[in-house]
Amino acid sequence: MELEERVVALERRIAALESAAEAAAGSGAESAADRGSQAAGRPAPEVTDSPLWALESLKAQLAAGPGDRGEDGAVVFTGTVRLPTDERYEWQFGAFTGQLFEEEWADAAESFAALGHPVRLRLLRAILGGRRTAAELAELQETGTTGQIYHHLRQLTGAGWLKTVGRGRYEVPGARVVPLLVVLTAARP
Repeated sequence: MELEERVVALERRIAALESAAEAAAGSGAESAADRGSQAAGRPAPEVTDSPLWALESLKAQLAAGPGDRGEDGAVVFTGTVRLPTDERYEWQFGAFTGQLFEEEWADAAESFAALGHPVRLRLLRAILGGRRTAAELAELQETGTTGQIYHHLRQLTGAGWLKTVGRGRYEVPGARVVPLLVVLTAARP
């Protein structure tokens, strides 16, 4: 895609986001889905009993929008999560498939590699469950020595799956909670 086309696409996306923000500020009674659909000049999606309601909504959004990017389709993932620590996260993200095929997939290897070790997954699960320090994580079974734990924490932090908050405390960044759970869901047999 040429630079000019990408700038035009970004300008459209920014305009849609600004419209949605203005609509959100104007009325507290509408749902976020209603505001987003109305801000883009489309009617709010219908709630259905279909097991493929998210897919049907995505197809309707692609059909109603400008055809310059969505003709090849899109993927969306979303979630609303309450962790055992009572923290709550709501998040969604989408990408046009054409854009995904243009990107270099090898750039994601480090992120996937960080998740590719059972101890790292165990640490992430424990951190989401409320254990936030290396000392608390060292109490877990089968996580290795303190040095090994720090090695795994560095790998996860370097790949963006963790961040340090305060002295020696770790947490999964809010914008990574739902994507982490989506990756785990996608990896299920």
